Amino acid sequence: MLAERYPYYVANRPRQPNAELPVTDKYSGEVVTRVAVADAAAVEEAIAAAVRATEPMRKLAPYARQQVLEHCVRRFQERAEEFALALCIEAGKPLRDARAEVTRLIETFKAAAEEAVRGGGEVLNLEVSQRTAGYRGFTQRVPVGPCSFITPFNFPLNLVAHKVAPAIAAGCPFVLKPSDRTPVSALLMAEVLAETALPEGAFSVLPTRLEDVGPFIEDDRLKLLSFTGSEKVGWDLKARAGRKKVVLELGGNAACVVDADQAERLDFVADRIAQGAFFQAGQSCISVQRVLVHESLFDGLRERLVTRAKALRAGNPRDESTTLGPLIDEPAARRLEGWIQEAVARGARVLTGGGRRGALLEATVLEGVPEDASLCAEEAFGPVVLLQPFRDFEEALRRVNASRYGLQAGLFTQDLSRAMRAWDELEVGGVVVGDVPSFRVDTMPYGGVKGSGLGREGVKYAIEDMTELRLLVLRQG
Repeated sequence: MLAERYPYYVANRPRQPNAELPVTDKYSGEVVTRVAVADAAAVEEAIAAAVRATEPMRKLAPYARQQVLEHCVRRFQERAEEFALALCIEAGKPLRDARAEVTRLIETFKAAAEEAVRGGGEVLNLEVSQRTAGYRGFTQRVPVGPCSFITPFNFPLNLVAHKVAPAIAAGCPFVLKPSDRTPVSALLMAEVLAETALPEGAFSVLPTRLEDVGPFIEDDRLKLLSFTGSEKVGWDLKARAGRKKVVLELGGNAACVVDADQAERLDFVADRIAQGAFFQAGQSCISVQRVLVHESLFDGLRERLVTRAKALRAGNPRDESTTLGPLIDEPAARRLEGWIQEAVARGARVLTGGGRRGALLEATVLEGVPEDASLCAEEAFGPVVLLQPFRDFEEALRRVNASRYGLQAGLFTQDLSRAMRAWDELEVGGVVVGDVPSFRVDTMPYGGVKGSGLGREGVKYAIEDMTELRLLVLRQG
Protein backbone atom coordinates (compact mmCIF):
# COMPACT_ATOMS: atom_id res chain seq x y z
CA MET A 1 0.00 0.00 0.00
CA LEU A 2 1.01 3.63 -0.39
CA ALA A 3 2.08 5.79 2.52
CA GLU A 4 -0.45 8.22 3.94
CA ARG A 5 1.52 11.19 2.58
CA TYR A 6 4.69 11.94 0.62
CA PRO A 7 7.09 14.91 0.78
CA TYR A 8 8.63 16.73 -2.12
CA TYR A 9 12.42 17.08 -2.38
CA VAL A 10 14.45 20.30 -2.48
CA ALA A 11 18.22 20.09 -2.80
CA ASN A 12 18.25 16.34 -2.07
CA ARG A 13 16.15 16.61 1.11
CA PRO A 14 12.49 15.79 1.79
CA ARG A 15 10.05 18.45 2.92
CA GLN A 16 6.44 18.08 4.03
CA PRO A 17 5.02 21.60 4.47
CA ASN A 18 1.57 20.45 3.31
CA ALA A 19 -0.32 17.55 1.77
CA GLU A 20 -2.33 19.50 -0.77
CA LEU A 21 -2.16 17.19 -3.81
CA PRO A 22 -4.56 14.23 -3.61
CA VAL A 23 -3.56 11.13 -5.58
CA THR A 24 -6.32 8.76 -6.62
CA ASP A 25 -6.51 5.05 -7.29
CA LYS A 26 -7.21 5.22 -11.02
CA TYR A 27 -9.50 2.20 -10.90
CA SER A 28 -11.67 3.06 -7.90
CA GLY A 29 -11.31 6.84 -8.08
CA GLU A 30 -10.66 6.98 -4.34
CA VAL A 31 -8.00 9.25 -2.86
CA VAL A 32 -5.27 6.91 -1.61
CA THR A 33 -2.51 9.32 -0.57
CA ARG A 34 -1.58 12.99 -0.52
CA VAL A 35 1.57 14.67 -1.74
CA ALA A 36 3.24 17.91 -0.71
CA VAL A 37 3.00 20.71 -3.29
CA ALA A 38 5.94 23.05 -3.84
CA ASP A 39 5.19 26.77 -3.98
CA ALA A 40 7.04 29.44 -5.95
CA ALA A 41 9.57 29.96 -3.16
CA ALA A 42 10.45 26.26 -3.10
CA VAL A 43 10.88 26.23 -6.87
CA GLU A 44 13.23 29.21 -6.67
CA GLU A 45 15.20 27.56 -3.88
CA ALA A 46 15.53 24.36 -5.92
CA ILE A 47 16.80 26.17 -9.03
CA ALA A 48 19.27 28.20 -6.99
CA ALA A 49 20.52 24.99 -5.36
CA ALA A 50 20.96 23.36 -8.76
CA VAL A 51 23.03 26.33 -9.91
CA ARG A 52 25.26 26.01 -6.83
CA ALA A 53 25.61 22.29 -7.51
CA THR A 54 26.80 22.83 -11.07
CA GLU A 55 30.49 22.83 -10.25
CA PRO A 56 30.38 19.99 -7.67
CA MET A 57 28.45 17.84 -10.15
CA ARG A 58 30.90 18.64 -12.94
CA LYS A 59 33.80 17.64 -10.71
CA LEU A 60 32.14 14.45 -9.48
CA ALA A 61 34.37 11.73 -10.93
CA PRO A 62 32.84 9.40 -13.51
CA TYR A 63 33.33 6.41 -11.22
CA ALA A 64 31.48 8.28 -8.45
CA ARG A 65 28.56 9.00 -10.79
CA GLN A 66 28.56 5.33 -11.68
CA GLN A 67 28.44 4.36 -8.00
CA VAL A 68 25.39 6.57 -7.48
CA LEU A 69 23.61 4.92 -10.40
CA GLU A 70 24.60 1.43 -9.28
CA HIS A 71 23.23 2.15 -5.81
CA CYS A 72 19.94 3.13 -7.43
CA VAL A 73 19.87 -0.11 -9.41
CA ARG A 74 20.32 -2.19 -6.24
CA ARG A 75 17.64 -0.31 -4.34
CA PHE A 76 15.18 -0.42 -7.24
CA GLN A 77 15.68 -4.18 -7.40
CA GLU A 78 15.07 -4.50 -3.65
CA ARG A 79 11.94 -2.35 -3.81
CA ALA A 80 10.67 -3.59 -7.17
CA GLU A 81 7.32 -4.93 -5.98
CA GLU A 82 6.66 -1.77 -3.94
CA PHE A 83 7.35 0.38 -7.00
CA ALA A 84 5.14 -1.82 -9.19
CA LEU A 85 2.24 -1.57 -6.75
CA ALA A 86 2.60 2.22 -6.67
CA LEU A 87 2.38 2.28 -10.48
CA CYS A 88 -0.61 -0.05 -10.40
CA ILE A 89 -2.48 2.23 -8.00
CA GLU A 90 -1.60 5.75 -9.17
CA ALA A 91 -1.40 5.03 -12.90
CA GLY A 92 -3.95 2.21 -13.21
CA LYS A 93 -1.46 -0.19 -14.81
CA PRO A 94 -2.15 -3.93 -14.60
CA LEU A 95 0.47 -5.50 -12.35
CA ARG A 96 2.08 -7.26 -15.31
CA ASP A 97 2.65 -3.94 -17.08
CA ALA A 98 3.72 -2.23 -13.86
CA ARG A 99 6.38 -4.86 -13.19
CA ALA A 100 7.61 -4.52 -16.76
CA GLU A 101 8.03 -0.78 -16.26
CA VAL A 102 10.06 -1.32 -13.08
CA THR A 103 12.27 -3.69 -15.06
CA ARG A 104 12.82 -0.99 -17.65
CA LEU A 105 13.58 1.54 -14.91
CA ILE A 106 16.35 -0.75 -13.67
CA GLU A 107 17.67 -1.35 -17.18
CA THR A 108 17.79 2.39 -17.87
CA PHE A 109 19.81 3.10 -14.73
CA LYS A 110 22.12 0.17 -15.54
CA ALA A 111 22.76 1.59 -18.99
CA ALA A 112 23.46 5.03 -17.53
CA ALA A 113 25.91 3.53 -15.04
CA GLU A 114 27.82 1.98 -17.94
CA GLU A 115 27.80 5.22 -19.93
CA ALA A 116 28.96 7.29 -16.95
CA VAL A 117 32.52 5.96 -17.32
CA ARG A 118 32.58 5.83 -21.11
CA GLY A 119 32.46 9.56 -21.67
CA GLY A 120 35.39 11.01 -23.47
CA GLY A 121 36.33 12.71 -26.67
CA GLU A 122 38.30 12.04 -29.76
CA VAL A 123 41.53 12.98 -31.46
CA LEU A 124 41.03 14.96 -34.67
CA ASN A 125 43.38 15.01 -37.62
CA LEU A 126 43.60 18.71 -38.48
CA GLU A 127 46.40 18.28 -41.00
CA VAL A 128 44.06 18.46 -43.96
CA SER A 129 46.23 20.86 -45.98
CA GLN A 130 49.69 22.41 -45.95
CA ARG A 131 48.22 25.39 -44.08
CA THR A 132 47.33 23.22 -41.06
CA ALA A 133 50.51 21.15 -40.88
CA GLY A 134 51.48 20.45 -37.27
CA TYR A 135 47.99 20.99 -35.84
CA ARG A 136 46.07 18.39 -33.86
CA GLY A 137 42.62 18.61 -32.32
CA PHE A 138 41.05 17.05 -29.24
CA THR A 139 37.47 17.11 -27.98
CA GLN A 140 35.86 16.46 -24.65
CA ARG A 141 32.25 16.54 -23.46
CA VAL A 142 31.38 18.72 -20.48
CA PRO A 143 28.04 18.95 -18.62
CA VAL A 144 25.66 21.54 -19.99
CA GLY A 145 24.66 22.63 -16.47
CA PRO A 146 21.38 22.68 -14.54
CA CYS A 147 18.54 20.89 -16.33
CA SER A 148 14.77 21.10 -16.08
CA PHE A 149 12.60 18.02 -16.58
CA ILE A 150 8.81 17.84 -16.97
CA THR A 151 7.32 14.36 -17.22
CA PRO A 152 3.89 12.84 -18.03
CA PHE A 153 1.59 10.36 -16.33
CA ASN A 154 1.76 7.35 -18.64
CA PHE A 155 5.22 6.01 -17.69
CA PRO A 156 5.82 7.78 -14.36
CA LEU A 157 8.92 5.73 -13.57
CA ASN A 158 10.61 4.98 -16.86
CA LEU A 159 10.09 8.34 -18.56
CA VAL A 160 11.46 10.02 -15.44
CA ALA A 161 14.40 7.59 -15.55
CA HIS A 162 15.15 8.59 -19.14
CA LYS A 163 15.87 12.10 -17.92
CA VAL A 164 17.27 11.54 -14.43
CA ALA A 165 19.71 8.70 -15.10
CA PRO A 166 21.47 10.39 -18.07
CA ALA A 167 21.66 13.65 -16.10
CA ILE A 168 23.53 11.92 -13.29
CA ALA A 169 25.80 10.13 -15.76
CA ALA A 170 26.54 13.43 -17.52
CA GLY A 171 27.14 15.36 -14.30
CA CYS A 172 24.15 17.71 -14.53
CA PRO A 173 22.07 18.86 -11.54
CA PHE A 174 18.35 18.96 -12.23
CA VAL A 175 14.91 20.02 -11.10
CA LEU A 176 12.02 17.71 -11.96
CA LYS A 177 8.31 18.36 -12.12
CA PRO A 178 6.43 15.03 -12.28
CA SER A 179 2.83 14.75 -13.43
CA ASP A 180 0.39 15.78 -10.72
CA ARG A 181 -1.68 12.70 -11.64
CA THR A 182 1.15 10.26 -10.88
CA PRO A 183 3.71 11.98 -8.62
CA VAL A 184 4.37 9.11 -6.19
CA SER A 185 6.64 7.11 -8.51
CA ALA A 186 9.04 10.02 -8.99
CA LEU A 187 9.05 10.69 -5.25
CA LEU A 188 9.91 7.05 -4.53
CA MET A 189 12.83 7.47 -6.94
CA ALA A 190 13.83 10.62 -5.06
CA GLU A 191 13.86 8.61 -1.80
CA VAL A 192 16.53 6.39 -3.34
CA LEU A 193 18.53 9.30 -4.78
CA ALA A 194 18.55 10.89 -1.31
CA GLU A 195 20.45 7.86 -0.01
CA THR A 196 23.40 8.57 -2.33
CA ALA A 197 26.44 10.81 -2.11
CA LEU A 198 25.23 13.25 -4.77
CA PRO A 199 26.34 16.82 -4.02
CA GLU A 200 23.83 19.01 -2.22
CA GLY A 201 21.45 20.58 -4.72
CA ALA A 202 22.05 17.90 -7.35
CA PHE A 203 18.34 17.11 -7.55
CA SER A 204 14.93 18.43 -6.59
CA VAL A 205 11.60 16.72 -7.29
CA LEU A 206 8.72 19.15 -7.06
CA PRO A 207 5.02 18.54 -7.69
CA THR A 208 3.94 22.09 -8.44
CA ARG A 209 0.81 24.10 -9.15
CA LEU A 210 0.33 25.21 -12.75
CA GLU A 211 0.81 28.86 -11.82
CA ASP A 212 4.26 28.09 -10.38
CA VAL A 213 5.60 26.05 -13.31
CA GLY A 214 6.96 29.05 -15.23
CA PRO A 215 10.54 28.94 -13.90
CA PHE A 216 10.96 25.32 -14.98
CA ILE A 217 10.50 26.61 -18.53
CA GLU A 218 11.68 30.20 -18.60
CA ASP A 219 14.48 30.58 -16.05
CA ASP A 220 17.72 31.26 -17.95
CA ARG A 221 19.79 29.65 -15.20
CA LEU A 222 18.48 26.31 -16.45
CA LYS A 223 20.44 25.26 -19.53
CA LEU A 224 18.27 22.45 -20.87
CA LEU A 225 14.54 21.73 -20.82
CA SER A 226 13.43 18.17 -21.51
CA PHE A 227 9.67 17.71 -21.78
CA THR A 228 7.59 14.62 -22.50
CA GLY A 229 3.90 15.19 -23.03
CA SER A 230 1.31 16.52 -25.44
CA GLU A 231 2.09 18.20 -28.74
CA LYS A 232 0.21 21.40 -27.92
CA VAL A 233 1.95 21.92 -24.60
CA GLY A 234 5.37 20.93 -25.88
CA TRP A 235 5.61 23.46 -28.68
CA ASP A 236 4.29 26.18 -26.38
CA LEU A 237 7.05 25.38 -23.87
CA LYS A 238 9.67 25.57 -26.62
CA ALA A 239 8.45 29.04 -27.57
CA ARG A 240 8.82 30.15 -23.95
CA ALA A 241 12.15 28.46 -23.20
CA GLY A 242 14.45 31.20 -24.43
CA ARG A 243 18.02 30.25 -25.31
CA LYS A 244 18.25 26.96 -23.45
CA LYS A 245 18.42 23.63 -25.23
CA VAL A 246 15.01 21.99 -25.64
CA VAL A 247 14.23 18.30 -26.11
CA LEU A 248 10.60 17.42 -26.83
CA GLU A 249 9.11 13.92 -26.79
CA LEU A 250 5.54 14.51 -27.93
CA GLY A 251 2.62 12.54 -29.32
CA GLY A 252 1.96 10.17 -32.18
CA ASN A 253 -0.68 8.11 -33.94
CA ALA A 254 1.63 5.30 -34.93
CA ALA A 255 0.96 3.29 -38.07
CA CYS A 256 1.85 -0.32 -38.78
CA VAL A 257 1.99 -1.72 -42.33
CA VAL A 258 1.30 -5.43 -42.95
CA ASP A 259 2.62 -6.45 -46.36
CA ALA A 260 1.15 -9.15 -48.62
CA ASP A 261 3.89 -11.69 -47.81
CA GLN A 262 2.75 -12.15 -44.19
CA ALA A 263 0.06 -14.80 -44.80
CA GLU A 264 2.03 -17.54 -43.04
CA ARG A 265 2.80 -15.30 -40.05
CA LEU A 266 -0.61 -13.75 -39.56
CA ASP A 267 -1.14 -15.18 -36.06
CA PHE A 268 2.18 -13.70 -34.92
CA VAL A 269 1.37 -10.37 -36.58
CA ALA A 270 -2.03 -10.27 -34.84
CA ASP A 271 -0.43 -11.08 -31.48
CA ARG A 272 2.07 -8.26 -31.83
CA ILE A 273 -0.49 -5.72 -33.05
CA ALA A 274 -2.85 -6.56 -30.18
CA GLN A 275 0.01 -6.15 -27.71
CA GLY A 276 1.10 -2.87 -29.30
CA ALA A 277 -2.43 -1.46 -29.42
CA PHE A 278 -3.78 -2.47 -26.02
CA PHE A 279 -0.88 -2.65 -23.53
CA GLN A 280 -0.99 0.23 -21.04
CA ALA A 281 -4.61 0.63 -22.19
CA GLY A 282 -3.14 2.24 -25.29
CA GLN A 283 -1.66 5.11 -23.27
CA SER A 284 1.67 5.21 -25.06
CA CYS A 285 2.96 7.64 -27.67
CA ILE A 286 3.93 4.65 -29.85
CA SER A 287 0.79 2.60 -29.27
CA VAL A 288 -0.42 1.00 -32.52
CA GLN A 289 -3.28 3.18 -33.71
CA ARG A 290 -3.45 2.73 -37.49
CA VAL A 291 -2.94 -0.66 -39.16
CA LEU A 292 -2.60 -0.65 -42.96
CA VAL A 293 -3.12 -4.22 -44.19
CA HIS A 294 -2.66 -5.52 -47.71
CA GLU A 295 -6.11 -6.24 -49.08
CA SER A 296 -5.33 -9.93 -49.59
CA LEU A 297 -4.81 -10.36 -45.82
CA PHE A 298 -7.39 -7.90 -44.54
CA ASP A 299 -10.16 -10.36 -43.64
CA GLY A 300 -7.79 -12.79 -41.97
CA LEU A 301 -6.06 -10.19 -39.82
CA ARG A 302 -9.36 -8.54 -38.93
CA GLU A 303 -10.76 -11.82 -37.60
CA ARG A 304 -7.64 -12.58 -35.58
CA LEU A 305 -7.33 -9.10 -34.10
CA VAL A 306 -10.99 -9.00 -33.05
CA THR A 307 -10.58 -12.37 -31.34
CA ARG A 308 -7.57 -11.13 -29.39
CA ALA A 309 -9.27 -7.88 -28.38
CA LYS A 310 -12.29 -9.78 -27.05
CA ALA A 311 -10.03 -12.07 -25.01
CA LEU A 312 -8.57 -9.21 -22.96
CA ARG A 313 -9.73 -9.09 -19.36
CA ALA A 314 -10.63 -5.56 -18.25
CA GLY A 315 -10.91 -4.69 -14.58
CA ASN A 316 -9.04 -3.94 -11.39
CA PRO A 317 -5.34 -3.62 -12.27
CA ARG A 318 -4.37 -5.15 -8.91
CA ASP A 319 -5.96 -8.42 -10.02
CA GLU A 320 -3.19 -10.58 -11.50
CA SER A 321 -5.56 -11.76 -14.26
CA THR A 322 -6.35 -8.24 -15.50
CA THR A 323 -4.84 -7.41 -18.87
CA LEU A 324 -6.62 -4.11 -19.59
CA GLY A 325 -6.74 -1.40 -16.94
CA PRO A 326 -8.44 1.99 -16.86
CA LEU A 327 -7.42 5.14 -18.65
CA ILE A 328 -5.87 7.80 -16.47
CA ASP A 329 -9.27 9.29 -15.64
CA GLU A 330 -12.89 9.25 -16.73
CA PRO A 331 -12.66 12.44 -18.87
CA ALA A 332 -9.97 10.75 -20.97
CA ALA A 333 -12.23 7.74 -21.49
CA ARG A 334 -15.20 9.97 -22.33
CA ARG A 335 -13.13 11.89 -24.89
CA LEU A 336 -12.15 8.70 -26.68
CA GLU A 337 -15.69 7.34 -26.48
CA GLY A 338 -16.84 10.52 -28.19
CA TRP A 339 -14.25 10.12 -30.96
CA ILE A 340 -15.49 6.56 -31.56
CA GLN A 341 -19.07 7.78 -31.80
CA GLU A 342 -18.01 10.56 -34.18
CA ALA A 343 -16.25 8.05 -36.44
CA VAL A 344 -19.29 5.76 -36.45
CA ALA A 345 -21.52 8.68 -37.38
CA ARG A 346 -19.26 9.23 -40.38
CA GLY A 347 -19.49 5.64 -41.58
CA ALA A 348 -16.94 3.71 -39.50
CA ARG A 349 -17.81 0.25 -38.21
CA VAL A 350 -16.98 -0.96 -34.70
CA LEU A 351 -15.82 -4.57 -34.98
CA THR A 352 -15.54 -5.06 -31.24
CA GLY A 353 -15.49 -2.91 -28.12
CA GLY A 354 -16.47 0.73 -27.87
CA GLY A 355 -18.17 0.39 -24.49
CA ARG A 356 -17.15 2.42 -21.45
CA ARG A 357 -17.60 2.02 -17.70
CA GLY A 358 -16.14 4.97 -15.84
CA ALA A 359 -12.48 5.23 -16.83
CA LEU A 360 -12.49 1.72 -18.32
CA LEU A 361 -12.83 1.62 -22.10
CA GLU A 362 -13.14 -1.71 -23.87
CA ALA A 363 -10.44 -2.78 -26.31
CA THR A 364 -11.85 -1.43 -29.56
CA VAL A 365 -11.22 -2.36 -33.19
CA LEU A 366 -12.75 -0.36 -36.05
CA GLU A 367 -12.66 -0.26 -39.83
CA GLY A 368 -13.72 2.37 -42.32
CA VAL A 369 -12.65 5.35 -40.19
CA PRO A 370 -12.25 8.48 -42.36
CA GLU A 371 -8.64 9.66 -42.41
CA ASP A 372 -9.62 13.16 -41.28
CA ALA A 373 -11.70 11.90 -38.33
CA SER A 374 -10.24 12.68 -34.91
CA LEU A 375 -9.83 8.96 -34.20
CA CYS A 376 -7.42 8.66 -37.13
CA ALA A 377 -5.85 12.09 -37.46
CA GLU A 378 -5.23 12.80 -33.77
CA GLU A 379 -3.49 10.83 -31.02
CA ALA A 380 -6.08 8.47 -29.52
CA PHE A 381 -4.00 7.59 -26.43
CA GLY A 382 -6.30 4.72 -25.54
CA PRO A 383 -7.12 1.08 -26.39
CA VAL A 384 -8.33 1.73 -29.96
CA VAL A 385 -6.93 0.41 -33.23
CA LEU A 386 -8.10 1.17 -36.80
CA LEU A 387 -7.85 -1.26 -39.73
CA GLN A 388 -7.33 0.10 -43.24
CA PRO A 389 -6.78 -2.01 -46.40
CA PHE A 390 -4.26 -1.03 -49.08
CA ARG A 391 -3.41 -2.39 -52.53
CA ASP A 392 -0.10 -0.75 -53.39
CA PHE A 393 2.93 -0.59 -51.07
CA GLU A 394 3.82 2.96 -52.13
CA GLU A 395 0.25 3.98 -51.33
CA ALA A 396 0.67 2.55 -47.82
CA LEU A 397 3.84 4.57 -47.26
CA ARG A 398 2.08 7.74 -48.41
CA ARG A 399 -0.75 7.11 -45.97
CA VAL A 400 1.66 6.60 -43.10
CA ASN A 401 3.28 9.93 -43.96
CA ALA A 402 -0.07 11.72 -44.25
CA SER A 403 -0.07 12.16 -40.47
CA ARG A 404 1.28 15.35 -38.92
CA TYR A 405 3.01 13.08 -36.40
CA GLY A 406 6.23 11.17 -36.99
CA LEU A 407 7.41 9.16 -33.99
CA GLN A 408 7.77 5.50 -35.02
CA ALA A 409 6.24 3.19 -37.62
CA GLY A 410 6.09 -0.59 -37.88
CA LEU A 411 6.42 -2.77 -40.98
CA PHE A 412 5.77 -6.48 -41.30
CA THR A 413 7.48 -7.65 -44.50
CA GLN A 414 9.98 -10.28 -45.65
CA ASP A 415 11.12 -8.07 -48.52
CA LEU A 416 14.41 -6.38 -47.70
CA SER A 417 14.06 -3.88 -50.51
CA ARG A 418 10.68 -2.76 -49.13
CA ALA A 419 12.15 -2.50 -45.64
CA MET A 420 14.89 -0.24 -46.97
CA ARG A 421 12.37 1.73 -49.01
CA ALA A 422 10.31 2.35 -45.87
CA TRP A 423 13.43 3.44 -43.97
CA ASP A 424 14.23 5.93 -46.74
CA GLU A 425 10.72 7.27 -47.25
CA LEU A 426 8.84 7.23 -43.96
CA GLU A 427 8.90 10.57 -42.14
CA VAL A 428 9.35 9.16 -38.65
CA GLY A 429 12.07 8.98 -36.04
CA GLY A 430 12.28 5.19 -36.25
CA VAL A 431 11.10 2.33 -38.46
CA VAL A 432 10.64 -1.07 -36.82
CA VAL A 433 10.72 -3.94 -39.33
CA GLY A 434 9.22 -7.26 -38.32
CA ASP A 435 7.42 -5.79 -35.32
CA VAL A 436 5.10 -3.04 -34.15
CA PRO A 437 6.07 0.63 -33.71
CA SER A 438 5.53 0.18 -29.96
CA PHE A 439 8.87 -1.65 -29.66
CA ARG A 440 11.49 0.30 -27.74
CA VAL A 441 14.80 -0.56 -26.12
CA ASP A 442 15.91 2.03 -23.60
CA THR A 443 19.40 2.34 -25.10
CA MET A 444 18.29 3.06 -28.66
CA PRO A 445 17.90 6.58 -30.08
CA TYR A 446 14.21 7.36 -29.60
CA GLY A 447 12.33 10.43 -30.70
CA GLY A 448 10.23 11.93 -33.44
CA VAL A 449 9.97 14.45 -36.24
CA LYS A 450 7.19 16.76 -37.40
CA GLY A 451 4.61 17.15 -34.62
CA SER A 452 6.19 14.40 -32.54
CA GLY A 453 9.03 16.53 -31.22
CA LEU A 454 12.75 17.06 -31.56
CA GLY A 455 15.87 15.60 -30.03
CA ARG A 456 16.49 12.01 -28.98
CA GLU A 457 16.20 10.00 -25.81
CA GLY A 458 17.95 6.71 -25.11
CA VAL A 459 20.67 6.90 -22.48
CA LYS A 460 23.70 7.60 -24.67
CA TYR A 461 21.82 10.09 -26.84
CA ALA A 462 20.31 11.94 -23.87
CA ILE A 463 23.79 12.29 -22.39
CA GLU A 464 24.92 13.90 -25.65
CA ASP A 465 22.12 16.47 -25.29
CA MET A 466 23.10 17.10 -21.67
CA THR A 467 26.74 17.78 -22.55
CA GLU A 468 28.56 20.25 -24.76
CA LEU A 469 31.52 19.62 -27.00
CA ARG A 470 34.69 21.47 -26.06
CA LEU A 471 37.59 21.65 -28.51
CA LEU A 472 41.32 21.90 -27.89
CA VAL A 473 43.63 22.75 -30.81
CA LEU A 474 47.32 22.04 -30.33
CA ARG A 475 50.03 23.32 -32.61
CA GLN A 476 53.19 21.24 -32.46
CA GLY A 477 56.59 22.64 -33.08
